[in-house]
Amino acid sequence: MPLPAKAAPRVPESLRDLPPVPQEWGRTSVVLAGSNGEGDAIPLTSVSNTVWPGILIQPGATGLDMPLYQLFSDESPNLDGSIFRSTRASAREIMIPVFLYGVDRPTVNSLKRKLFQALNPRNGYCAIRFTEWSGETRQLAAYYKGGMEGAEGDTAGFTWAKYALNFTAMDPYFYPLSPRSIKWSFGTGDPLLSDSKNLFPMEISEGVLGGDGEPLIIENPGDVEAWPVWDLRGPIRSFQLTSSSGATIKASPPGDSSDLIPAGRTLTIDTRPGRKTVRDDRGTNYWERLDTNPEFWPVAPGSTDALITVVTGSGKSAITLLFHPRYASFI
Repeated sequence: MPLPAKAAPRVPESLRDLPPVPQEWGRTSVVLAGSNGEGDAIPLTSVSNTVWPGILIQPGATGLDMPLYQLFSDESPNLDGSIFRSTRASAREIMIPVFLYGVDRPTVNSLKRKLFQALNPRNGYCAIRFTEWSGETRQLAAYYKGGMEGAEGDTAGFTWAKYALNFTAMDPYFYPLSPRSIKWSFGTGDPLLSDSKNLFPMEISEGVLGGDGEPLIIENPGDVEAWPVWDLRGPIRSFQLTSSSGATIKASPPGDSSDLIPAGRTLTIDTRPGRKTVRDDRGTNYWERLDTNPEFWPVAPGSTDALITVVTGSGKSAITLLFHPRYASFI
């Protein structure tokens, strides 16, 4: 026997879920600059009609989102499968199809020569810059490797040509044009003996004593960890930079009670892979002055808790943190 079906209750129109309203968003602009990004900028998205000659990116570009990862594992004769050990992002392979349009033969030849000079890897890498409608620009450093050899027929004509430009980005990540910078100041730098104050009662600033350290939160908007560059401006007698995991970069005070970093000097600790240097602004190597086994720690994506402890000398010191957020894609 059929069962009677009960009608669903009527939902007032005002309570029904409304579909999301699309946000107005313009097109992404793409610019290519050779000679390590210092050459003339060649726009790839600015041609709007056939009146003006230019170079226009075509649909079908590949390799512009998440990079390829290489996995490392071990195998055991007594276990099924493999044991994951580590992973790393591989160099990024990119293909960008472009269309060259000239109003006449000399114009298209001029566009070709402009690209020839910009793409030549002997002149350095090409900076490929993507700017979203919001105005945020991210760039990738990539070396041209092929695709502009040319072929008559369907890929070229008297006033036009099509190429599939192939690049390799040794560093697979996209970067903003400017680094993020955070600065902290420490101590008042009041001397022990003063012409304007009595010796007693004696006053010593917390910055000279070092205190318990300055907790801070570092915001990294990128998709992966970023390796910072620390600039420490003297006078500083000792310092300690500690991450939330306990990794520490530390330098104890000299045995003769002098300043580790004299006034007016700046020590730069570059933690980036392939660099990892500890030098001041005069080129003096401070590596041996760090405490044993320093751990150069990265800034994880999102919020990172850290602790800065600084013992200042007779003067006001400062620490500046700089890092370039790294993005998996240009978006």
